[in-house]
Amino acid sequence: MSGRGFALTGLSVRPAQVWGAIRLVPLVRDEPIAGLRLDKRVHAVGDPSIVDVGDGTVYSSYIPHAFVASWGGAAEPSAAFGTHLQEKPATPRRAKLRAPARAIRRLARRTAPERLRFLPMHLAMDGYLALHFGGPETAWEEWTDAAVRHGLSPRVEEAYCGARVRGLADALRAFEIHPGQCGVALYVADALASVFVVPHPADYRALHTTLLEDMYGEVLFHYTTYVAEVPDFTAAIDADRVSSFADLRREAVRQSQDWARFHDGAMAAGLLDEEAYAYERVYRLGEFTLSRMLPPFRLNEENHIGELITAADGRLAYCKTFRLSPPQIKRGYLLSRLHAHDWDLLSTARALGTEPSQLARRIEAAGFTGLLRRDVVARLDRTGRA
Repeated sequence: MSGRGFALTGLSVRPAQVWGAIRLVPLVRDEPIAGLRLDKRVHAVGDPSIVDVGDGTVYSSYIPHAFVASWGGAAEPSAAFGTHLQEKPATPRRAKLRAPARAIRRLARRTAPERLRFLPMHLAMDGYLALHFGGPETAWEEWTDAAVRHGLSPRVEEAYCGARVRGLADALRAFEIHPGQCGVALYVADALASVFVVPHPADYRALHTTLLEDMYGEVLFHYTTYVAEVPDFTAAIDADRVSSFADLRREAVRQSQDWARFHDGAMAAGLLDEEAYAYERVYRLGEFTLSRMLPPFRLNEENHIGELITAADGRLAYCKTFRLSPPQIKRGYLLSRLHAHDWDLLSTARALGTEPSQLARRIEAAGFTGLLRRDVVARLDRTGRA
């Protein structure tokens, strides 16, 4: 894993469009990224999916579709938009089963020499769920046998489907798709919910409505309940500075540049700041690299997870991001601090300026119940580690 800041390299920002509490900021390319295309593989509606991750663990979730990335000589999508392709189930479906589970081999799997099927956003969520999944690396006495033997299995997180975010469906139907648009930054009540980027404008037009099937955090779902609408962006051109069409063009360009600086410097600052993300390479696609990212888990600030495909020259070809909720950030923060101190509860508590029993309460409040022996934790409070 390596650290670097997240950047929308190769993309420019256009003025936002607003519908109620939803704000969509178009992301446009001057030229599509050559040699990479994305299309969609639709799964049967309502079926849960169980993914064999490949290391003895499984990932289970509702997965409405997969993306298929084609590169090199197979860069043009071979399936027309709207075609429904479905993976063959691992076992025959029986009529008496009301919700059959679909078995999928791996989150990212090559299906042809230059085609990769992967599950959008689930690559990123699996990276978060797998964060220090193995649990204590040293069998300290304060951890239960279950924590030492089985780690954090199972890990469970909740998310809301975009179709349940009020106003999103209407916004996607009503908003204009710009010429050259290859992505969008989605805001809910002016909180950055997700960034979605693809390599080609035709890919974006085909995949625009998949935002309704994406996952979004609980806090964003509730924001639309409490915030009816957000202010729209309006251009303000000083008439005294315009005396010709050339002046008008110059003022329009200045307005676009001012908006882009405001978006990158203020609205998207929680994602585009200088703080380094941790990146894990998942797959090589010729000259492209598929990776997932984890944030530094800063408390009381924005934290995003995501997945991305980058070109050899650093341009962002594809990405999806997910904004973590405050409880999810706390879980990531606690796991990171425990891992940094070799899961020694006493050392971790000292580093955080608290007592082992208080840290134990924070761990349990974060959802990791049944991992600690209360009697040993109480003794650590009194005497420290013998």
